[in-house]
Amino acid sequence: MTVIGLLSAPTNLGLRPPEAHGVPGTSKAPGALREAGLHMRLAARGAVDDGVILAGRYVDDHVPGSRRIRNQEAILDHARRLARRLDRILETGHAPLVLGGDCSLLVGTGLALRRRGRHGVVHIDGHTDFRHPGNDDACASLAGEDLAALVGLHWPAVSGLDGLAPYVDAADVVHIGCRSDDEHLGEVRRILGDTITADDVLRDAGNAAKRAQSVVDRADLAGYWLHVDVDVLDPFYLAAVDSPTPGGLSPDDLVGLLAALAPAALGAQITVFDPDLDPDGTQAKMLGDIIVAGLSDLGSWRA
Repeated sequence: MTVIGLLSAPTNLGLRPPEAHGVPGTSKAPGALREAGLHMRLAARGAVDDGVILAGRYVDDHVPGSRRIRNQEAILDHARRLARRLDRILETGHAPLVLGGDCSLLVGTGLALRRRGRHGVVHIDGHTDFRHPGNDDACASLAGEDLAALVGLHWPAVSGLDGLAPYVDAADVVHIGCRSDDEHLGEVRRILGDTITADDVLRDAGNAAKRAQSVVDRADLAGYWLHVDVDVLDPFYLAAVDSPTPGGLSPDDLVGLLAALAPAALGAQITVFDPDLDPDGTQAKMLGDIIVAGLSDLGSWRA
């Protein structure tokens, strides 16, 4: 039986400020999920607590035209420390479940995967997160650029830590969940192994999972990782994110997708939940329910 290793990664470094002089609240998400009972519920199923990777202080230091992202040095330092911890967890045979935090975590995850061989990634997100210097002059916040960074299309300082670009080959990546009007949908369809919109999932969730598995669950890959940005959910159900976008999945849709993909996965991460936008904790509780229902069997087929 594979043991889930819970790793908290409370970062907000990859997001733009929610308002002038404001600070994003995603760094509070691991604590909010713990308070909502997630750790206790997963521990009852055998999960262990593998600690926390703290991030540096958030500073809105972006300078337009500088060819640097906001909080760049702090993000890259956090990515390296996250990658080292993930490598240790994977060496124990645990299936890491990283509780973020914003989507800038994908650079650290990608670095960890690249160091261990060739892997696939299923990028579940309400947006493609594919802004990069080749399609936009205003790159600034890595949480909207993480998938592009993963496949080597960002500035080398971001996409090629330790000379390891790309972290994951684009052909080994599946994106699931963007809306059909996403501005970068055409580009990701041309580049990635497969692109499955939210509408595709809503029409046939089972087929969406099979399409993803056909790309990432292959003998020539050492395994695959699940990246789950909770803004893939329709804001009718969960709106405590920085960019809520209508047309997303229901909790049941997401649970079904995760339950199909999790057993064969190496690990997973949850990103972008912002407890500042959930003052009564009801959305944290619902997100905990989704994680328990969808990811309790994470890595179980790899035992």
